[in-house]
Amino acid sequence: MPYRILVIDPGSTSTKLGIWDDEKKNFSVTITHTDAEIAAQFSVDDNLAFRSRAIMDLLDEKEIDTVSIDCIMSRGGLLRPLSRGAYKINNAMCQDVYSGKYGRHASNLGILIARELSEKLHIPAYIADPVTVDELNEVARVTGIRDIKRRPVYHFLNQNAVAHIHAKILGVPYEDLNLIVVHLGGGISMGLHNQGRVVDGSNGLDGEGPFSPERSGSVPAMLLMEKCFSGEYTKDEIKKLIAGQGGFVSLIGTRDLQEVEKRVNAGNGEAVMAYEAFVYNISKCIGALATVTSGQIDGILLTGGIARWKQLISDIRDRVSWIAPISAYPGEYELEALRDAGLQVMRGELKAQEY
Repeated sequence: MPYRILVIDPGSTSTKLGIWDDEKKNFSVTITHTDAEIAAQFSVDDNLAFRSRAIMDLLDEKEIDTVSIDCIMSRGGLLRPLSRGAYKINNAMCQDVYSGKYGRHASNLGILIARELSEKLHIPAYIADPVTVDELNEVARVTGIRDIKRRPVYHFLNQNAVAHIHAKILGVPYEDLNLIVVHLGGGISMGLHNQGRVVDGSNGLDGEGPFSPERSGSVPAMLLMEKCFSGEYTKDEIKKLIAGQGGFVSLIGTRDLQEVEKRVNAGNGEAVMAYEAFVYNISKCIGALATVTSGQIDGILLTGGIARWKQLISDIRDRVSWIAPISAYPGEYELEALRDAGLQVMRGELKAQEY
């Protein structure tokens, strides 16, 4: 009998989910939430109830008998540093994401939704390869301020899935490769996959790396400090400048990359400059990561929704292809990666760890 897996992946304005019977997809869909709907959910409890209801309504619409579901897999949120692998969703994990102990992000909701559905349907629920997988080299944590250490927060699930897909295409074990994987989405993160470990990268949520559609990326610390103490901004407003209202939102007033592309193609001066800076910053950060292995890089992989922008990929290739071959894997592979982890757990091929 095949295992039926329900996969959940919430984002800031959407919830992706799908049902698989073993490797055969029953369906996958993205439930889009309007800005007004999101704004109406004032608390974690409101948002949890709203999204859970949307998922149950969709399962009803698709005529999925919930009794037939064997396990639930959710994208992991902002948790304590963890090793890669699968984790059973438990009370401690739910308490950490509910309280926002390690930060607040839409992906936190996936854990809470999965736990709620797990209790309702009496089936196990897990996460796999959360964004806080920590394999950093110790030297990569050190900054010039003793009490500030760099922490990894990456699109680890998608990065890892794409790296394994690429290794399979090459016919080479993932553990034998040095790869720079760049996730290009509303947030941008990079990871240096050094023979099976992500030893360095950029954490866009903390303000590292290139700017993105809505994140500031690295900015001069002294100038940011001036804004912090100018009296013009609250702490929450500064946070929003770094993650939410930075990047293209700050530069040209939109996070919609299709709109950015339209303006660039129309020759809009501000948009063209912002786009050129975007390519420049992404390329510069790729070059910086290549130094970690003294330039020994087997491939540079570009993934995420923005990787569908062919001109962008071409312009990045022009700047960094001297480092290593460039491969584009547009879109996200997170649902499939969660499905695979769920199947491995159910088949006994992967032991789910305790949080």
